[in-house]
Amino acid sequence: MERWARALQDGRRLRLFLTVAEEGHVGRAAERLHMAQPPLSRHIQALEDELGVALFVRTPKGMQLTEAGRVLADGARHLLALGEQTAERTRLAGQGMTGRLDVGLFGSGVLDVIPRLLARFHSQRPHVRIVLHNLTKAEQLQALRERRIAVGFNRLVPPEPDIAIETLLREPLVVALPQQHPLVRHTTDEEPISLSALDGVPMILYPNLPLHGLAHEVRAAFQVEGVRLHVEQEVEDVMTAVALVAAGFGAAITTRSATNLRLPGVIFRPLHSRALGTLELCCLWRRDDPSPVLAAFLASVRSHGGSEIDSQAMK
Repeated sequence: MERWARALQDGRRLRLFLTVAEEGHVGRAAERLHMAQPPLSRHIQALEDELGVALFVRTPKGMQLTEAGRVLADGARHLLALGEQTAERTRLAGQGMTGRLDVGLFGSGVLDVIPRLLARFHSQRPHVRIVLHNLTKAEQLQALRERRIAVGFNRLVPPEPDIAIETLLREPLVVALPQQHPLVRHTTDEEPISLSALDGVPMILYPNLPLHGLAHEVRAAFQVEGVRLHVEQEVEDVMTAVALVAAGFGAAITTRSATNLRLPGVIFRPLHSRALGTLELCCLWRRDDPSPVLAAFLASVRSHGGSEIDSQAMK
């Protein structure tokens, strides 16, 4: 059985055998293979010896396949085709053209930039399966270390020795206000609202989680500028925050991408603050991850991101 396995694993010998089978003549097969006839005959004889069966009937007119030879010819074609397909799939996987990319996302990140980056990568490498995971910042860092995701997107990511962090863009902050709020009536569409104008205004914040985030930035800014912060609600994500603004619960400070929600009853105005400026969006991944798919994705982000994304985000 081992001799049979060795014989069938020799791809070159199987190709020589198939050429002789197709030509029906050792001389013509040797010409087609650009080799001398005696070594080709020896290869065929060695294959027959290893398998322990006659593969050809030698006649004055050439070589005719035996029943065993016909079975081997059918199997050899299948084995060689399978080997070529496997080699091609291996090559594509090594180039990051196939495989899987697990991506960590967060609330407002799905509203503009990240979907465009993912769509662009999908158009470039349609055979890479993209799997999305909605995770908090702490959950993304843990998922990266546990290799449950390959890349994450978030804001205000703390430095970590094993995690690479790259800023994609800086996004301006805006104030979401109920449509009937006095600040809406007293300002134009592009007129900034100062942080001091929010003194005592009911505010909707994202949760004050242990890792530094927008809630920390907002609280610190109110304190630095000596403005009273009235927290009406703390919610889990930007969609809930903007929905509560639409319902009249209060105002919210969020990123410009939240304006894509376009909920009725919500008006957005630029924010002017000495302590709050822009908020960066970062891409993060494990420094030791050798994945070709990840490398291809990062190259796509860098080549198609940068100024193009930043300019669109700042519109």
